[in-house]
Amino acid sequence: MDKLAIVILNWNGEKMLRQYLPSVLKYSCEEAVVYVADNASTDNSVPMLKENFPECRLILLEKNWGFADGYNKALARIEAEYYLLLNSDIEVTPHWLTPLLSYMDGHADVAACQPKLLSMADRDSFEYAGACGGFLDRYGYPFCRGRIFETVEHDSGQYDTPADIFWATGAALLVRACIYNKVGGLDGRFFAHNEEIDLCWRLRIRGHRIVCIPESKVYHVGGGTLPKSNPMKTFLNFRNNLTMLYKCLPDDELHLVMCVRWLLDYVAAWEMLILKRSWSDFKAVCRARRAFKRWKADFEADRKAIQQSRVLKNIPEQRRFMLLWQYYAKGRRHYSDLP
Repeated sequence: MDKLAIVILNWNGEKMLRQYLPSVLKYSCEEAVVYVADNASTDNSVPMLKENFPECRLILLEKNWGFADGYNKALARIEAEYYLLLNSDIEVTPHWLTPLLSYMDGHADVAACQPKLLSMADRDSFEYAGACGGFLDRYGYPFCRGRIFETVEHDSGQYDTPADIFWATGAALLVRACIYNKVGGLDGRFFAHNEEIDLCWRLRIRGHRIVCIPESKVYHVGGGTLPKSNPMKTFLNFRNNLTMLYKCLPDDELHLVMCVRWLLDYVAAWEMLILKRSWSDFKAVCRARRAFKRWKADFEADRKAIQQSRVLKNIPEQRRFMLLWQYYAKGRRHYSDLP
């Protein structure tokens, strides 16, 4: 069994693999085995990998399973102590794995961790998708050390200490294989978006810690598959976020939070239509609400099992405030400004 398996999920990402896979192989092969799991790409990804990167192990999936189930299907074929889920648009740095593995080996209560995620476009700034570790507000809105909504901070070393976090970015997520498999991995029904937050929430409910190790740093392009304004991304984010709340919130919080979210989601939809003039995003939010209502019953058994596994009711990294109020009414744009 391998100590660490780095698994890059690919779908029509030949250009990204050509550009960023060399850094992964150069700075990782002494400590890890590198896999590329291909989600039935129709571009030249697989022939290119075979020709140019023969040292990289290939897992060929029969169709595009999406991010969540694509990883589940690929990881089921790998035996390792640790999995590291890595996006294809990540550039890693020398010795990036050493602090991650050292921390995990020394802290048995930690189920998963992430490195510091910096922007490829502005290498002195954090990257939107995970920055220096993720948190959640009372109503399911994610934010990070280094990023709140669209405000991304410059990295001046302000978050350079390891910290317990609520969720680790799926762009570079190191997780104990035995725990990943025990909790059922990523929820494949999500297809993409919010799946890593859902996984980490389930881990925290069971009492496992999630940590950011900023001594390790990587650079991320971000938005490599779906651009930020894509209506499908809007749909998946809203639908999956609501589903995650339904699965994981304690019984005494569920009704209130879901009622408030009904209001906030439709406010967001009208804001997209009136201020941003995006009819497609408006429709995507409305469609996401309907989709959640239709498939909510499919998650009743999941909710019951998750609540029965609960060790922690109040998770410290899920903050009790409303992030929208803090950001827009109070003007608190940086993580360090938050209560």
